[in-house]
Amino acid sequence: MKKRPLAEHQPILEDDVVAQNTLPLVNVPDPDAERASSDLSDEDASDEESIDSFTRDTFEQLAGGQFSGAEPGICTLEEANYFRQLLREVGPVEFCGQTVETGTISAKKLMTAFGVRPPPFLEGQPDDAYYNFLSLAISRELSKRVKLLRYNTVDDAVNLIEESRNIIVLTGAGISTSLGIPDFRSKNTGLYAMLKELDLDIEDPQDVFSIEKFTENPSIFFSVAKDILLETDRFTPTHAFIHLLQQKGKLLTNYTQNIDNIEAAAGILPEKLIQCHGSFATATCRKCGHKVPGDAIYAEIKSGSIPRCKQCTRSLQSGRPALKRKRSKNGQDKNRRRNNDDDFSDDDDDDEQYDIPEAGIMKPDITFFGEQLPDAFSNRLTGHDKNKVDLVIVIGTSLKVAPVSEVVPYLPAHVPQVYISMDPVSHVNFDIDLLGQCDVVVAELCRRLGWKLDHPMVKDHRLVDITGGDQYPSRHRFNSVEVKMVKKSL
Repeated sequence: MKKRPLAEHQPILEDDVVAQNTLPLVNVPDPDAERASSDLSDEDASDEESIDSFTRDTFEQLAGGQFSGAEPGICTLEEANYFRQLLREVGPVEFCGQTVETGTISAKKLMTAFGVRPPPFLEGQPDDAYYNFLSLAISRELSKRVKLLRYNTVDDAVNLIEESRNIIVLTGAGISTSLGIPDFRSKNTGLYAMLKELDLDIEDPQDVFSIEKFTENPSIFFSVAKDILLETDRFTPTHAFIHLLQQKGKLLTNYTQNIDNIEAAAGILPEKLIQCHGSFATATCRKCGHKVPGDAIYAEIKSGSIPRCKQCTRSLQSGRPALKRKRSKNGQDKNRRRNNDDDFSDDDDDDEQYDIPEAGIMKPDITFFGEQLPDAFSNRLTGHDKNKVDLVIVIGTSLKVAPVSEVVPYLPAHVPQVYISMDPVSHVNFDIDLLGQCDVVVAELCRRLGWKLDHPMVKDHRLVDITGGDQYPSRHRFNSVEVKMVKKSL
């Protein structure tokens, strides 16, 4: 294969990067569809096909690395910042010309400047073997929002909350884990990890929430639903924090990816809440469309049975009885003529089979993989929130699932963004990262704001130790410290 410059490997060149805030929220176009180069010969084109799914899947596993900078072959923080700035200043083509193609730095090492660890299976290969992965890293970096450098400290986050009047709060499963509800993607304790241990007829744990798999075999979902369905009025301090924002007139919208409907229990108003993936709050018959409150089918779900539509059942009971369909001796249907009852009889027959219509299945109104998100999601974001928001707070989500993951880059780049979760993400440039248990972080923010976060899980005698801010000035880790109350002897 003839070696080509790195710039020709790029899936997205400078002119291909979609301008900030112009991406449609749903059905984001795939830039790979337009990357084929007309300058390649047929032979080169066959050798250099567009980056295949294996490369992209591998890249997703390698991306998001957090490096100390002391590892051999890894860019230091200073080097990474320099290369990221250079890329945006000169563009990808000139950037490649000034770095890899001049031998200033290897493609293998340059990948790490963008948070991508070199794939182990390429160890010992020529440097151009890393070009496809580096081009993806460059493409991803250029698609990111640029961090606002003036916001870095915890006090900056406090001041932003205090001054803002239209805050978007985007939440994920991490805000409910303190109630014992597992998140989805934690390595050992997440729901997907637990589903792998069950004997389910699925290849991927995510198939439990596939509409195709639900249609094929709804019992798979309902065998799991009985364990994830939460029947409680309890909510976490993080839910209480969002409610407090609402009470103080600061909450524009709470976009939640959670299906547990705990936001309603916490008092978030329906007009302030978008349940991006639906919830168990209601359920709809897949046959007749009849909708009921979710708790109407809770008992059936908890028992492990498949809930059936009562309206369908009533219609069937009031209609004509089930008919017997005669069967031939070899088990095959006899010829049937429409509008002719000659083939149907109530007479006894050894080979008769009953045609018994079934009531429709009541599907909880959660959005499965393969279903469109509710219209309220994009209508609210594009028609109402985009031009009003003055602060974005993302809590308890790794932003891995589209199109909700597109909310943050879709919003105006000048609007400050604060991230609260256990671990940072690398595919989004937040202005401030507040890392640790969500409940601990929001309780400390409220203390600094002078707000009373009234919740039984918030202890007055708890202190918070905050570390970080050295290597990453905008990244801070919160650790709860219990203070023992010593009783003085008289």
